[in-house]
Amino acid sequence: MRIGIDYGGTKIEAAALSEDGEVLHRRRIPTPDKYDLALTTLRDLVAAVEAEVGRRGTVGIGTPGSLTPGTGLIRNANSACLNGQPFQRDLEAALGREVRLANDANCFALSEAIDGAAAGKASVFGLIVGTGCGAGYVLDGKVVGGAHGLAGEVGHMPLPDPGPDELPAPACWCGLRGCLENWVSGTGFQRAFKAATGRDLDPPASVAAARDGDAAAQEALRRYRDRLARGLSVVANLMDPDVIVLGGGMSNVGQIYEGLAEAVQARTFSGAWAGAVVPARWGDSSGVRGAALLWDPEEVPAPS
Repeated sequence: MRIGIDYGGTKIEAAALSEDGEVLHRRRIPTPDKYDLALTTLRDLVAAVEAEVGRRGTVGIGTPGSLTPGTGLIRNANSACLNGQPFQRDLEAALGREVRLANDANCFALSEAIDGAAAGKASVFGLIVGTGCGAGYVLDGKVVGGAHGLAGEVGHMPLPDPGPDELPAPACWCGLRGCLENWVSGTGFQRAFKAATGRDLDPPASVAAARDGDAAAQEALRRYRDRLARGLSVVANLMDPDVIVLGGGMSNVGQIYEGLAEAVQARTFSGAWAGAVVPARWGDSSGVRGAALLWDPEEVPAPS
């Protein structure tokens, strides 16, 4: 049995997967706001899942932020109590076993590469376009983290080829300017829609307006798709993935896929990229599944 934990900003979800990927048990709890409480909460959560299923499992966890190579300290997590802490080491001590840990977007990409929308493909890029913009890259079934844990962080590269209406580049929370996250996240889409129209509609309301024939909302979605294509064209040129899988709230907007892969291809070198851009198979469950899949099947002890 493999236990995956998705450590979110407001909730923590745990799921136990069988050998064939079936969910044996699922549990959600609120996210604590203190570090010591986070450790005891996760310890008790794993114990509760194992008691429910009647088996001991391996544990993988998808975290906000990432591990700092060399120190093992968490950085850039929106759950601020984790930042600067040796989370993996302390959690292993609390659980009394090895724990695999990866960024939540990497877990999303791994889930979709193993048995999701990109199953069977060697090179898979996953992009979450929700409140923020996280990404991960999987090659031959393994997460590629990079020398500094930065592989796949396209959300904090500049929007390529900005037009006059996209300048001056907006400031990002990370300290840079013009980051792709400020344009293709759900929050970024709402900001751009308000700047263009003066109307402060959240993404679902904007999408509904577009479906009802609102010309300004339809144009906002067209501009969103163009900006997304520009960002993904850099991914296609750098990594040449077979499939780009989208997750998060904006990935549920069907209109953004119309002509998206072709727009990405048009911006790649020689127009040679011929991959697909698809929505996630597992949706909000991809993160917790991917965390469990940080352990290969052959590494999991047989049921006793």
